[in-house]
Amino acid sequence: MEGPFYKSFLKSVAGKEKQLTILIDPDKFDVSQTKSFLNKIPRETTHLFVGGSTVTNDETEKTVKALRAETKLPIFLFPGDYSQITPLADALLFLTLLSGRNAEYLVGQQVKSISKLRDSSLEIIPTGYILIDGGNDSAVSRVTQTEPLPQENLELIVNTALAGQFMGAKLIYLEAGSGAKFSIKPEIISEVKKAIKIPLIVGGGIKTESQKEIAYGAGADMVVMGTAYE
Repeated sequence: MEGPFYKSFLKSVAGKEKQLTILIDPDKFDVSQTKSFLNKIPRETTHLFVGGSTVTNDETEKTVKALRAETKLPIFLFPGDYSQITPLADALLFLTLLSGRNAEYLVGQQVKSISKLRDSSLEIIPTGYILIDGGNDSAVSRVTQTEPLPQENLELIVNTALAGQFMGAKLIYLEAGSGAKFSIKPEIISEVKKAIKIPLIVGGGIKTESQKEIAYGAGADMVVMGTAYE
């Protein structure tokens, strides 16, 4: 059953309204500067994602609590580990790392999360997560012990995204990784968008207004920016 946040996203996609999300890594976020941080992000920001590949205990919950006190923007969890789940957020991207073959991130973490989610009011959104080579050794790659898909292998990326849709994903997230040296090529975004019938999120290496607009122009329904605001 589709929840209100996902329905709102679908409505925005149908209306060709582009979404902008700021990704906040709790390990790098100073909760005492929450109000100042929120004043600096773009006015067109529609969502906040909270999560990281390596986050210490309780940092996610502290971050979400601080954000909740200062903003009405929807807060989505983007967890690198099931321990990062907190009921204080609005929704959870229930991630499956489609680009890797490590069973822990294909089903292991998902099973471990159920005890936290069974009675939770979080809106759970199944998300096919695809790590794309961004020219650096990303934290995602190190933690999950998986290799990113090469940008040159367009067919593999498109097929992986489509497989995610066929498996039941409600979103596809193409990610070049935190601190990527280069973002995902527009032709990749374009071909994936043509192939799938669900919303497309693109992040990693997008640091400028120009890069953001290129991603939108190629077909991204939501662009995620993070490092540029940390």
